[in-house]
Amino acid sequence: MRRKSPPPRPAATLPSLTLILFSLLTTTTTTTTTSSLSTITSSLSTNASSQQLQFLKCLFLTSPTPIPTTNPLLTPSLSSPYQPIFVLHPNTFDHVEATVKCAKAHHLQIRTRSGGHDYANLSSVSLSVKPFLVLDLANLRAITVAHDRTNLAMWVQAGATLGELYHAILTHAPNHAFPAGLCPTVGVGGHISGGGFGLLVRKFGLAADNVLDALIVDSKGRILSRETMGEDLFWAIRGGGAASFCIVLSWKLMIHPVPEIVTIFNIHKTHDERAIALIHKWNLIAYKLPRNLFIRVLLQRLPAKKGGTAITTTFQSLYLGNYSKLKGAMNQWFPELRFSQSDAMEMSWRQAVLFFSGYKNATSIDVLLDRVNKDHLGFKAKSDYLTRPMPKRGLQGLWEWMEKEEKPFVIIDPYGGKVAEIAEDETPFPHRAGSLYNIQYILKWEGEGAEEKKKHEEWIWGLYNHMERYVSKKPRAAYLNYRDLDLGINGRFGGYEEARVWGEKYFKGNFRRLAMVKAEVDSGDFFWNEQSIPPLRP
Repeated sequence: MRRKSPPPRPAATLPSLTLILFSLLTTTTTTTTTSSLSTITSSLSTNASSQQLQFLKCLFLTSPTPIPTTNPLLTPSLSSPYQPIFVLHPNTFDHVEATVKCAKAHHLQIRTRSGGHDYANLSSVSLSVKPFLVLDLANLRAITVAHDRTNLAMWVQAGATLGELYHAILTHAPNHAFPAGLCPTVGVGGHISGGGFGLLVRKFGLAADNVLDALIVDSKGRILSRETMGEDLFWAIRGGGAASFCIVLSWKLMIHPVPEIVTIFNIHKTHDERAIALIHKWNLIAYKLPRNLFIRVLLQRLPAKKGGTAITTTFQSLYLGNYSKLKGAMNQWFPELRFSQSDAMEMSWRQAVLFFSGYKNATSIDVLLDRVNKDHLGFKAKSDYLTRPMPKRGLQGLWEWMEKEEKPFVIIDPYGGKVAEIAEDETPFPHRAGSLYNIQYILKWEGEGAEEKKKHEEWIWGLYNHMERYVSKKPRAAYLNYRDLDLGINGRFGGYEEARVWGEKYFKGNFRRLAMVKAEVDSGDFFWNEQSIPPLRP
């Protein structure tokens, strides 16, 4: 699912300013430099502060080479959400290291943007009045093949997208895969650090379960690896949201072999075609299917056979094997769907990657290199977990809520298999055995204005309230990568007890350990945002 895009990048850019400042700082005295920097900054923004100026001085004295920078030209009266005073576009790891050191020295917060798909847009804006900058990692997206003993692996820089990662795998290791999400423009930095799941979750687990090593910059501005950061921090960044602890520079990922031929189907059913009965049967068995078989349910409004539109269920499947073996599994587990050869699409793994990335008719894998998210509609989403199958009356109520909206979209993904075999505390991602399905409720709209927004948000809240009796409880769990500020945010004092309200929904019992790791590695809470992990001191 394509995620909410960041705000448009401001027009005033500073690539030339970086060169001028760097020249000034290396050829003039401190007094002259400060005066010159003030003059240059004032020419770009009449509201340039001493704090911003001192940060720039530090940056260009600390960084070995100039860092491309954007100046958003803010005004002090800018209403919430607040935007950054600068957006930096590092080209090297040294650039990130220098930015952290100077931001901390001059009391500026940092938001790290990998792909810009954070559902709450926290990688680009803030609800706090505290000045901050954005570190846009898009220029750090190199991917290299590596080997880890007997495993094929890849080092992937955090600014790469999933599409770029899949392109590299198909280029250098055909018939191999990495278990992550479907949207090709999502950045690997945030996706993996929040857990990351896709169609291979039942076969190979989460993206975070397949991380072998990482390079980060910590709150002291040090570049660290798994060995030097320690196992506690390495544990925390694989599913706990790395932005609370550090800046991830690069992940070392385990790549898995897959069959040369796979089979896909999309079977559509409407209410008149016994859709609710079929969903009910599906939710009794989908989490128990063989690991090679993944079937999820999509609910949305589609063109109807008799004209107009109708709420339609799509049973969407990826099977790691050929049609004949899939047919046997479907006959055994889900004969009610009446799956036949006319429903099946046998294809190469390469074609399957393009198909699920939204490029059904593409012939070249180069389309995966497109980083532009073209979805700019109004957007609202929430998530849930099912710990037991839903009864038919619950599914009927869900269907009725879907009928009330113009562009509703619900995705129900099965877990089980590999992801359920991993202990709940092995990574911060706790939704393992016992979490049968993840549900995502998504709503998009084209209109603008507060009234339009309110109307659609009332619908998604109504659906969310309807589902309460059927989903997980104590806590009502949610998935970090579908960030939801409705669950709660860090308040004025940012304490642990206050943050438990939302933190335990994402992490359950792992939230306490995350807060203890935070106290060890970032006791001053430098890496803060509205839903960052607070430090829990002994």
